[in-house]
Amino acid sequence: MSVDEDLKWKNQFKSILMNELVPTQPDRPDELRRVEALGGRILCWDCPRVLGVLSTSRSFGDYLLKPYISSDPELTVTGRTEKDEFLILASDGLWDVISSEMACRVIGKCLEVLASDGHPCGVANSAAKEAAAVLVRLAISRGSVDNISVVVVKL
Repeated sequence: MSVDEDLKWKNQFKSILMNELVPTQPDRPDELRRVEALGGRILCWDCPRVLGVLSTSRSFGDYLLKPYISSDPELTVTGRTEKDEFLILASDGLWDVISSEMACRVIGKCLEVLASDGHPCGVANSAAKEAAAVLVRLAISRGSVDNISVVVVKL
């Protein structure tokens, strides 16, 4: 990619972080208080973990840790604008190794290439699906060791 093309991409696709919440890690002060108030403990092995097992304090599943783990998500509401082109829903397996700016550039390029290959507008869902798959492959190639889930929604 030339310098001019690189600048075009930086200016064309701007990521907007939907929230600025700190991940729900067990050593976050409010999560630590919540877990301990329920009788749980945070133990450090390679990182802080609920009962020395789970490295997040909010999760689906993990039945044996249910007394201390919450499946209630932290939510924010953000208004959309006409400039919004897509939404990325992804797990930390992606965000640990790829910045939101890079993810937006990759998706923008995928959608542009698929559109230029003669895909009609009606296949936006398959273009978004392909873009999500590219992000998963990129995260794996960058050495992500966490679960990687990605959904791209074309707006």
